[in-house]
Amino acid sequence: MKASRLLSLASPLGLAALFLVGSAFADDYRDFTNTAGKSLRAKLIKVEGAQVTIQLESGQEFTIAANTLSAADQTFIKEWKPAMAEAATLAADNGVSSEKLNEVIGNPLFANISLWDSNPKEVAERLSWPRESETSYAESYRAYPKSDYRFFGARPYSAALYGEEGKVSGISLVFANKGDSFGAAGAGEEHFIKGKPVPGGIDGFRMLMANDAELISTALTGLFGESETQRFGDGETRTQVQRWDWNGHAFLLSNVEDEYVGLTIQTTEFADKKGRTSRVPESIIRQRAKDGIEQRENGDIILSNLPMVDQGPKGYCAPATVERCMRYLGIPADMYLLAMVGETSIGGGTNTSLLLENIGQDIKRKGRKFDSWRDELKIRTIKKYIDDGIPIMWGLFSTEEFNDIANRRSEARKELKGTEFASYAAQVKSESETASLPKDTSRSHIVIIIGYNETTNEIAFSDSWGERFTERWISLPEAAQVSQDYFYVIDL
Repeated sequence: MKASRLLSLASPLGLAALFLVGSAFADDYRDFTNTAGKSLRAKLIKVEGAQVTIQLESGQEFTIAANTLSAADQTFIKEWKPAMAEAATLAADNGVSSEKLNEVIGNPLFANISLWDSNPKEVAERLSWPRESETSYAESYRAYPKSDYRFFGARPYSAALYGEEGKVSGISLVFANKGDSFGAAGAGEEHFIKGKPVPGGIDGFRMLMANDAELISTALTGLFGESETQRFGDGETRTQVQRWDWNGHAFLLSNVEDEYVGLTIQTTEFADKKGRTSRVPESIIRQRAKDGIEQRENGDIILSNLPMVDQGPKGYCAPATVERCMRYLGIPADMYLLAMVGETSIGGGTNTSLLLENIGQDIKRKGRKFDSWRDELKIRTIKKYIDDGIPIMWGLFSTEEFNDIANRRSEARKELKGTEFASYAAQVKSESETASLPKDTSRSHIVIIIGYNETTNEIAFSDSWGERFTERWISLPEAAQVSQDYFYVIDL
């Protein structure tokens, strides 16, 4: 049905006409009543924001505004959850129910609906995965589970859930990998695999990888039969995966030599496309960047819409930081894949220039570009990018002294207004003139500059350590003392 026709039905008069059509009955149909008191029998098949789609027994579908229906109907709509096939709790694809699948997984991942119809927050709460990030365009939840946590019998070091527009868009779990598990064996049974002790070094790491891949593959094959093999991903991050399908969900297991074992869950449609994503139009990204610029009364100019990625207990600051900027600019990314592309060393440590150089063609294919330069910190350079909504990746030495000042300032400036903020600005100026911060070259780090305040001569930066570190402040003179003077930008 044409959009113009659908919109006309949203008016009380148009809706009244709609409610005069057809009146058969079925078990999943109910009586809906509009604000004019007209009723008809239909079933609810989709909820998208303030719009709902209903279907008559004749098969006709209509999209209307939820607020044109009665209060009782609006309550029903808020509590409604679509069924997946008849119900995922009944016999499903391959004869596997959601209960059986959850039992083998060892966690309540699935309920009675498809993941792709599920609210990300509700799924994350079921799994006890804390929120990692929430922006106007996406959300994510990530857990770094304890050593006794299992998923398909294997230990995940990172478990992430992604959502867009209020629906789950993907699941990503990383098991044995060079960032988290290289070196000594972990706790408990990780010291022994099939009765054999796990040695340290590369041999032990390979044993952990092989064991995790076997556990997950055996569990999925037992549920769904033999896997298919295919390529998945874009450009430099493309890998070979084993694939199993169930009820619109594709389970994709990757085992990248001496890198990581990972399991992603995607829609079968996305898997059929081999994980290739279309380019997000520049107009959408420009509007996102513009809408994310926050101008505060105290003179702060901040990018408030940047996603967070928690790098976890390893040296993945560069992959995590690059992932954040890529996702902000509409380019799908994953820090573990980026670590591989950037030739990240055991336990962490990445050459950001090399990482961006290796993935540069992928960035360009998505209609973006990147730039890098060496220079002193300058407000005018920061202002040039921040005023366009573009974050800046900044290399520095994250010393204890630097972090002490940043923590104290970030806390002090909260809720300050008027004369209080003026007093704070004077204090910052005084402290900056006498500050002496050492450059400890063993503390190399990369953060994202997300804002500035010309009055206080401060910059705002964000560490990839979780939501608590989304916004931190330091004066420009103090920042200059620990700066590596390396800067990187992914731009439009």
